[in-house]
Formats: sequence, C-alpha cells, structure tokens
Amino acid sequence: MALFTFFTPKAHASHRLLLSPPPFPISRRNAIGFQKTHLLPLNPLYHSNSLASAVPMPLSTPPSARPGGAVRSSLIDPDGGELVDVVVPPAERAARRAEVAALPAVRIGPVDLEWVHVVSEGWASPLRGFMREKEYLQSLHFNSLRLSDGSVVNMSLPIVLAINDADKEAIGDATDVALVRPGGDFVAILRRIEIYKHNKEERIARTWGTTAPGLPYVEKVISPAGNWLIGGDLEVLEPIKYNDGLDHYRLSPRELRKEFDRRQADAVFAFQLRNPVHNGHALLMNDTRRRLLEMGYKNPVLLLHPLGGFIKEDDVPLSVRMEQHSKVLEDGVLDPETTIVAIFPSPMHYAGPTEVQWHAKARINAGANFYIVGRDPAGMGHPTEKRDLYDPDHGKKVLSMAPGLEKLNILPFRVAAYDTVEKKMAFFDPSRAQEFLFISGTKMRTYARNGESPPDGFMCPGGWKVLVSYYESLQSEETGKQSVAMSV
Repeated sequence: MALFTFFTPKAHASHRLLLSPPPFPISRRNAIGFQKTHLLPLNPLYHSNSLASAVPMPLSTPPSARPGGAVRSSLIDPDGGELVDVVVPPAERAARRAEVAALPAVRIGPVDLEWVHVVSEGWASPLRGFMREKEYLQSLHFNSLRLSDGSVVNMSLPIVLAINDADKEAIGDATDVALVRPGGDFVAILRRIEIYKHNKEERIARTWGTTAPGLPYVEKVISPAGNWLIGGDLEVLEPIKYNDGLDHYRLSPRELRKEFDRRQADAVFAFQLRNPVHNGHALLMNDTRRRLLEMGYKNPVLLLHPLGGFIKEDDVPLSVRMEQHSKVLEDGVLDPETTIVAIFPSPMHYAGPTEVQWHAKARINAGANFYIVGRDPAGMGHPTEKRDLYDPDHGKKVLSMAPGLEKLNILPFRVAAYDTVEKKMAFFDPSRAQEFLFISGTKMRTYARNGESPPDGFMCPGGWKVLVSYYESLQSEETGKQSVAMSV
C-alpha cells in the first residue's frame, strides 16, 4: 500500500502506556479489560447513550467470550452511525467550480484549512461543516452534541470559522459562500450559512479554563480573528493536500478502517503524540500490546498517530518528527507488522482535559476501540506561571466520565523513566525513586539543542541523530541571520 512508504504501512508505536488497573474510578463503558473495576453511577443526563456493549469483564476473558463476540475495531460505529465525507465526487467537481466563482468569497487561514480537512474526512463525524450557533453553544458549554434521535456524541472543541466585519458585509443576504485557501484557490462551498457573534473571551475561558496571555492557539488563531462566526455545511471541492512530501501519511478514517480490516485487527489501540519517540514510549506501546494479547485478543494493532496540524513554535516540526519516527522503525524499536503510522490532521489547542476528549473522539471515528492516555494529555506549562496549566491526572479522569465516549476503552499507562542502574528506560518503581531520571520533552530538546547525548538507552541512535541535526540547522540559520544583520 503506497500510503506507507517512509515507515511502511507498518509503523511503530512508542507509547508510554500500559494496561494497568486504573488509579481512578472508571465507568462501565471503559471498564473492559481491567481486573478490578470501580463503577461510577451513570450520569442520568446521558441515558440516551447505550452502554450495553461495555459490560466489564476480567482480564482473562478473551474477546470471543464477551457479550456479542469479538468486536472488530474497524467495525466500531463512527459517531452518528456513519462517517461523514463532504468531498465533492469527481464527476460533480466541474459544476461546483463553475458555481463557486459566482459566490461571495471568504479567505481562510492555514489553521482554518486544517479544520476543513478534519471535517471533510469525517474525523468530527457527525459534524458536516463549521458549527452553527446551536452546535457551537452545545460544544462550548456541554462538550457534546445531542443528535436528533436523542443520542449524545462528544464534541469538546468548537470547530468554527471566524470572519470580520468586511466579510459579513460582503456576504450580505447570500445563503452560500465560497472558501478560498491560502494561495488563492477555491477550496470549498459553505452552504446554508448562519452568522453569529464571536465572543472570544467566553470561548477562550471555557475552552482553556483561563484567559491568561500566551496561549499558543489563542494568539495564533483566535485573538487576530474576526468578531463573527460563520457556520454551515461544507462541500469540499477536492481532497485536501499539502504537497509537503507527507500526504501519503495522511490517511483518512475511511482509509484507516480499510487498513485495519486488511490486517484483520481485532483490537486497535491508538496513541497520539506531538513529540519524538523515545524508548520509554516504545516500552509502553509494546507492553500495551502484550497486555491486550493476555486479554485474549489475537491481533491487536497499534495506531501511532502524530498530530499534524498547528503546533507551538518550540515543538519539533512534523517533517522532523516523521523522519525521527522512521528511524525508530528502521532500528527495530517497534514492530512494523503490528503498527500503522499515520498523521492526524487536527490543529493542537494545548487545552488539556477539554482537548483530550476531542483527540479520543476522533480516534473512534477512525475505528480505534482502545485509546491510551497518560500524564497531562494535551497540556502545557502555564503561560505566565512556573507550573502546569492543568492537573496532570485530570485528563485520564475526564476521559473515564466524558459524555459520548462510552464505546471507547480508555487505557491509562504506567509511568516510564530512565533507570540509572539498568541503563535503560523502565517502568518507574516508587520504592527506588532516587534511581530513576525523568527526562521531559523540554529536557530532551535541550540535550539535542546543545549537541549533548542523552543517557544510553533513552532513544535509538538514528532517531537521536535526526533531532540533533534539526537543532544544528536552527543554530546555523540563526548564526546566518546575525551575520547578515551585522553586515547591514
């Protein structure tokens, strides 16, 4: 399958996750697979969500013995019952392009284009476009959407498009508008539009839990955006491509489900990351697969799913991360026969427990039935204070209770750190805490930036070389800029 060249369709997963008994109460929906389950009372507000398929069973019970038999992960129903696909069929594209030229045009930015991509392929199913006000308010205040049949799907992040006063005036009474991507090409039609007020402060406060300055997504996308939001149904003129040499990794939910079927996966465990893969990640991912096999699954497949949209400036760029991941696979740290590497096209918000629900929900639509979550998922340091912005344990706790995620099994992972005695990444043992070294993403980047080597066994040599080369190139660019400035 030409979709996976770089790493091959195989991929590897470096996870810091494991199937260990959860350190917090979990609900009926994600109790499957844990030896000891602590059942929370079901939230009466969400009686419309069927929980019948999530009966807790002990670890020793194989999938074939569970109610209804083994569940193939690729056959897990997407939210709303079917995957949304709003890309115009090839036979209709000429007619749409003729129509789009006569419509009022709205220019969108790079992050808006990423959201068009996300919606067009069904990652946000059942959402079919940018949110109208009713959907926006449900997402903002309830982290979910109630469908016409009374069921609830998770939708923790508003997916919206902002416009300014001039755009609103130019649109006038039109019911449809054309969206123009960076570079000037028409990318989509937004049908049956609704324009409503963009209360930025409320949106920021409810999404991030703070309005402190320095939130990366806020500064990049929301603060400079217009004071109006425009919602409607999307018709995307053709599949979104970035022509950056990585499009073959951008597998849609439909393509991923087909690949899971091709590999005859009976469980798919998804791991999202926005950092390079180190041996602690690999330890966790490999151990997760081992535990799934112990539970009775015959062919669990890892979806290693690096985030490919907007990230903050000090994160490692996608192209470098993908090259680093390929070296991890080449060095045999992960098994390409049981791993799929693909790019998740969503922008990153760094909104902690609110955002991790979105990350999990999107993987349901991709066909994964297990989601690995660890410490401080989707979090970041506080932008103005020396502390984490979110409690590092709240992400996994929220996922265990979030409305609309009942069919997803949450796998909290054990903590991995560098064992200074064994000289390798290992699971943290509190009884000998002084013998473990925690190497954060910031510390890892500092090592690479300074040309220092991490402890032996922290990362495969090929992967580490990619990071060092990247930071050396940044330093060369900075030196060149300084030389030019001095000569002027």
